[in-house]
Amino acid sequence: MNEGRSRYGVNRWTSRTFLLFAAGGVLLTAAVALRNPVPVFFGLALLLAPFAAAWSTPRALHRVDLAWKDDGVGPEIRVRGTLASGFGSHAGDVSVEFSPPLEVVVEKELTYERDSREVRFATDWRSREPYLSHRLSAVVTWRDPMGLGERVLDGARPALAVERSLPELRTPSSLRLARRTALPGEVRSRRSSMSGEFDALRLAGEGEPARFINWKATARAGRLIANEYEMDQKADLIVLLDLRPTTLGRYYDELLLSLGRAASLGLVRALLRSKFRVGFASFGQGVRAVPLSTGRTHEYLIVQAIRTTRLAARAEDAQRCAIGMRRFFLPGTTTIVVSGWTDDPTMDLPPYLRRMGFPIVTLSPSPLPMRQGTGKLDGTRESLARRVERLERRVRLASLWKYGPVVDWDTYESLEGFGRALQVFGRGRVG
Repeated sequence: MNEGRSRYGVNRWTSRTFLLFAAGGVLLTAAVALRNPVPVFFGLALLLAPFAAAWSTPRALHRVDLAWKDDGVGPEIRVRGTLASGFGSHAGDVSVEFSPPLEVVVEKELTYERDSREVRFATDWRSREPYLSHRLSAVVTWRDPMGLGERVLDGARPALAVERSLPELRTPSSLRLARRTALPGEVRSRRSSMSGEFDALRLAGEGEPARFINWKATARAGRLIANEYEMDQKADLIVLLDLRPTTLGRYYDELLLSLGRAASLGLVRALLRSKFRVGFASFGQGVRAVPLSTGRTHEYLIVQAIRTTRLAARAEDAQRCAIGMRRFFLPGTTTIVVSGWTDDPTMDLPPYLRRMGFPIVTLSPSPLPMRQGTGKLDGTRESLARRVERLERRVRLASLWKYGPVVDWDTYESLEGFGRALQVFGRGRVG
């Protein structure tokens, strides 16, 4: 973790301080209006009190070092830390401030255990998503006993990395999708041949081309031995991430987009490891794309493009997305659409993509697990409400099946269900 140092001596006034300033100003104005010097003494006292409190910081708190860590496993995030210094009788005036990520639910508020040498703090969160990657920064402050002002304290401030693993697609190598599409300027050879990385040796077949014969192994074995290659670039795939807002509101839209980012990252990394040629596009107020390619550098470019995506301000016309896709990709390339299909403005994307010639498979992060238990109902009614919401969502998604397979993604930890849908789609049984 990178060590950082906070700026010592930064004062921050509280709302109580501004009330004192206002009261002191009123008294000074009244003294001038009434030509009475008595309110001046009270007004000056109120105006000078916050400054006196700011200068009363104990010298023992000149440096306070922070140490913290995440002890949680899986979706549980348990932040534990200590503040070390010679607090003496001022331990109760020191606090630490940091903001939890949007993707977590606070299950236990920040609590403190204080003594004269150190202050221990703890808080518990639960992640709503399978993937988190945040670096938390903290500010340690001292507040005077009257609550008039705060001062930022100096000391070591390491950043806390809160990370959780991506949803995994464990079997991308078994996918057999449509053949590769040629890039502009790419010329296809009419003669079939093997390409890719060397994998093993095998007995040469009848009519084996001479360029595949391993002559050194043949000399040792006394019979024709050929090289076996792992086939490279099994298929082309485009991952399209929908950034348009829905009627659920910005809070749930941000959570759904975070799930979409996690799914896109998991798919891209798994597919690139299995030698697929992958492209990425995002649609918000226009299409931004990373063209088809392979390799670690290409993976880095796609990961950066996914992490910098932001929720769009409004839902744009889906026809713009389909036209924009034709600018970056050739028709016929299998497209994985990642979108939280919840209402009509975002459900109009599949027909336009199919009209432009893109076979699509839809991965739709479900908002239902996020909203469980938020209706303040008893157990029976809550269960009934979940069933009704699930049926309503299935009815909405059913209209999209005529354009391609649709996966309602509510098990955020894994993409295996989506992998099975891709396998079926590759065999041509649906879509």
